[in-house]
Amino acid sequence: MNVIPFDDPRLTAFGLLAEVHAGLVARMSPALASSGLSDVDFGTLIRLARSPEQSLRMGDLAAQTGLSTSGVTRVVDRLERDGLVVRQACATDRRASYAALTDKGAEKLQALLPQHLMDIEEAFTGLLTEEQLEQFLATLRVIRDVVHPCATAGAIEPGQTVRP
Repeated sequence: MNVIPFDDPRLTAFGLLAEVHAGLVARMSPALASSGLSDVDFGTLIRLARSPEQSLRMGDLAAQTGLSTSGVTRVVDRLERDGLVVRQACATDRRASYAALTDKGAEKLQALLPQHLMDIEEAFTGLLTEEQLEQFLATLRVIRDVVHPCATAGAIEPGQTVRP
């Protein structure tokens, strides 16, 4: 019988990643909740804010957030009711629609981001040197591109133009 040691570094790496993620989510959630946003709401809004024209095709938004198409529809419905996003029809494909950040959504993010960035700095990025952070980001991108290859769906590549 082939015995795998319980102290295998692969188990340690995965366990540490899970612990860090859980700890950071717990640390960040109160500030998000006080602004009336869930983690999923914030993730959706920040992805839109960081996208070209502050909008994404609904399918790309689902792929980026890891939500199902019905899941992203429910999130966008809720954010649209709150005036934070709006749906826009695609000029070239009647079957497609975009979710776009509204001015109110951008204002909500602007109000929330100073505290959120301070929390990130205090509990995460500020604990690393500039070189460690650069290497960490590169490492995360390598892993992300394998386990969540659609995470950049709809992003504009250098030399590409924005949607018509």
